[in-house]
Amino acid sequence: MTTRTADGTAASRWSSDRRITAIRNAYLSAPSPATVEVVRNAFISGAEQMRRNLYRSAYSPVIYEAKDCSVGIFDAEGRLLGQAPGLPFFLGSLGGTLRAVIRIKGYEAFRDGDVWVVNDSTIAGSHLNDVTVFAPFFVDGVLRGFSAAKAHWNDIGAKRAGYVGDSVDIFQEGLRIGPTCIFRAGRLDQQIVDLIALNSRFPTALVGDLMAEMSACRTGVERFRSIVRRFGWEQVETAVRMVFEQAEVEDSASVEEIPDGVYVADGYLDNDGVTEDPVYVKVTVTVEGESMTVDLSGSNRQCVGSINSGVVQTRSAIEQGFKFLVNPHAPVSGGNFRNLDVIAPEGTCFNPGETAPCLHYGPHLMLALDLMIKALSPAIPERTAAGHVGDSWNVSIVGENEFGLFLSGEALTGGWGAYEGGDGESALIHSAAGAYRNIPVETMENRYPFILHRHALRDGSGGDGKWRGGLGIIREYELLAPCTVNLWFERSRQPSWGLFGGEDGASPEVWVHRPGQAPTLMLKANGLKVEAGTRLLVKTGGGGGWGDPTERARSDSERDRRLELVI
Repeated sequence: MTTRTADGTAASRWSSDRRITAIRNAYLSAPSPATVEVVRNAFISGAEQMRRNLYRSAYSPVIYEAKDCSVGIFDAEGRLLGQAPGLPFFLGSLGGTLRAVIRIKGYEAFRDGDVWVVNDSTIAGSHLNDVTVFAPFFVDGVLRGFSAAKAHWNDIGAKRAGYVGDSVDIFQEGLRIGPTCIFRAGRLDQQIVDLIALNSRFPTALVGDLMAEMSACRTGVERFRSIVRRFGWEQVETAVRMVFEQAEVEDSASVEEIPDGVYVADGYLDNDGVTEDPVYVKVTVTVEGESMTVDLSGSNRQCVGSINSGVVQTRSAIEQGFKFLVNPHAPVSGGNFRNLDVIAPEGTCFNPGETAPCLHYGPHLMLALDLMIKALSPAIPERTAAGHVGDSWNVSIVGENEFGLFLSGEALTGGWGAYEGGDGESALIHSAAGAYRNIPVETMENRYPFILHRHALRDGSGGDGKWRGGLGIIREYELLAPCTVNLWFERSRQPSWGLFGGEDGASPEVWVHRPGQAPTLMLKANGLKVEAGTRLLVKTGGGGGWGDPTERARSDSERDRRLELVI
């Protein structure tokens, strides 16, 4: 028996029944919502185990204490499946790095049991000290995904130990590593390890940190394998697709709530560490229906100094700003950011040439992220905040102790901006650094010839307002031996801004007290040699205030005075 379709063609009733059965079977075989959530969280749990293993096996305090690292599990196209808390700038760039390597090498380059390493700024976006290690994962001989880790190595062979803030090309910043297979089909290429170690002043720590990242990646592969064993590849693949689709729908709905329009904000950094010229950043955000475009056109050309970032890292920063404003409470996955377009013109500090210095890849990205939020504040004030921690505020000290050469590097905390309904948080790291932590005083005094006399809130540093900006910190070092100091403190000329009548936060300050000399204000220093007994008094900036200060609640003002938070 046959029937006729609308266009007059014949169709069998039995084929129609078979189609209904096929649809029913597909529905019944699809993972349940509970299974989808279990798969989603299994990948997150796997990434968390990667992170713990990295912390436990790393050699350098910058990783196991400061947590200057991130890990994630990705599908075969470099789309995120699961991540653990870490540096958001790293998390966003891991997938971009994988996709860049895939474009360069092609899928045929990867083998089961491989481990790869790369740090080239053109590919990974950040400075050479941030080294990405990743391992492919196969199911029945087919590449299905990757696990990846990115961590800061203290020394990668730059022209000086520590932060080389006056570099003018990438060659002065250390060893560039293109995509390199260091473990081929389960066998370590010791020659490559030896070559990398030969270019570091701390070869033992470098090899230890490399092995820690490799171990984390192998943990990720094993967790990936266990998820597939439990659910089967088809179920995992379908669950992942459903997670991605959900994230895409939620992002689109969240952007659609923002009024259509073109929103602009601009600002500048003090200088690029080599010239005295300010570094200009302009952000144009266009919202049209469900889509958002962030255009960095008009921003500073490639800097002479190291205020440059590869485009992979630039997109990571803008994605972070997008996530702050759009669907912020849901976990991040490969389904996010599909309705976000980022324009970073070639030749700018956001997309420089391949030999551009990139050591300080963060300050202009942090400024762009903040300006993106500022630009949209008139349209969605309830989602935005005043200006917050404006820089990483790096203190790097190099010297010798009884064990030989040492290097201490820190990124310091400051005040976050106030928001509608609350004061800014005090003494937090910039949002780009996420889970980054200060190295404990006890660890520093044990490993290095320092005494830290003070680590306290900087009273009065938050911008006044109906809601007050968060406070920066004061940190005072005494150096017990001759040392070389490197400093990078930004955003003194344009501190964290207030919004809607709120006042700006305090600018950062660093005072160098040499024995028998008057103190010197110094925000940037490269290879500054100081004698024993020198003290560094560091004051980080505060967050901007929100709203008219005269509207601040009396109880909040009284609390501020009681706790001596205001001057």
